[in-house]
Amino acid sequence: MIKWIASGTLALMLFGCTPAKKTGYRIFVANETSGDMTVIDSVTLEVIATAPLGKRPRGMHASPDGKFLYVALSGTPPAPPGVDEDTLPPPDKTADGIAIFDTEKLTVIKVVQAGSDPENFDVSRDGKMIYVSNEDTAGVGFVDLAKGELVQTVKTGEQPEGVTVTPDGKLVYSTCEEDGTIAVIDPATAKLLKVFKVGRRPRNIVFMPDGKTGYVNAENDAAVVLFDAVKNEMVKAIELGTPGEIKPMGLVLSPDTKHLYVSTGRGHKVFVIDTATNQTTANFEVGQRPWGIDISPDGKTLFTANGPSGDISVIDLATNTVKKKIKGGTGTYAVVVLPN
Repeated sequence: MIKWIASGTLALMLFGCTPAKKTGYRIFVANETSGDMTVIDSVTLEVIATAPLGKRPRGMHASPDGKFLYVALSGTPPAPPGVDEDTLPPPDKTADGIAIFDTEKLTVIKVVQAGSDPENFDVSRDGKMIYVSNEDTAGVGFVDLAKGELVQTVKTGEQPEGVTVTPDGKLVYSTCEEDGTIAVIDPATAKLLKVFKVGRRPRNIVFMPDGKTGYVNAENDAAVVLFDAVKNEMVKAIELGTPGEIKPMGLVLSPDTKHLYVSTGRGHKVFVIDTATNQTTANFEVGQRPWGIDISPDGKTLFTANGPSGDISVIDLATNTVKKKIKGGTGTYAVVVLPN
């Protein structure tokens, strides 16, 4: 009894102490094929939990307070390039939605309606709304989290993909793969403000903190495009290599925003772009088809999800080398790093 008290929070309180604050962070990985979440501890770099999510988990983002992870689920069968979609089984629309994953309990507590075949999305700054890309309806859906349902859709362009809220929370940007464009939406009025060209097959967007400029990957151009987010127009393409060999996928800024890291799919590499000069400064091998990407809070370690091999590369950014690969689920897809 005494041992239990001495080892618990009560003893700390009796002796005038407070419990130690949590340190480190965890790495959460959504696995598209196995339909589950891999949770990794940053100190041991070992898997500490695997939890079911649902069918085809892909896009994943945290709530503003980090208490929840939202994960896009889809019952539509995968249709990679070259596959005849007529040969695929019919979609299971009952599986579509956004899973709300509790980051403490490590379980899905609810799945909310999010339209047909949700793939990617972003969360409003106040955490009340999710803006999700729905390829089937060529638009961005507004999901009210309190109601747990899709409340309206803004038409954008063909095959909407990445969705990103501006740093001030006032606008929503969505890439349209088929059209090679970015659609700019005013969420307050649910109006499409502008559509502008950025390159072939744009996927994901990140903004600099002041919201005046942003970056988007043009997958089929093997480039990352810098754009003016005030005028909403393309500024320049930063070429990474040969189209078809290098396919920019995921983007993440370093915590100090001095570097942009780009995963390149079948290119097996991560490229580093200096955001002051908008020139590439390095590239290095990380694994098979790296897609999802995120960075540690201290900016020292990068993580990539390598789909075909079902693992996560841990990259030391002091040397730009892979120091470990951690086995995840099947079809590792999205990565989110959250402080403990």
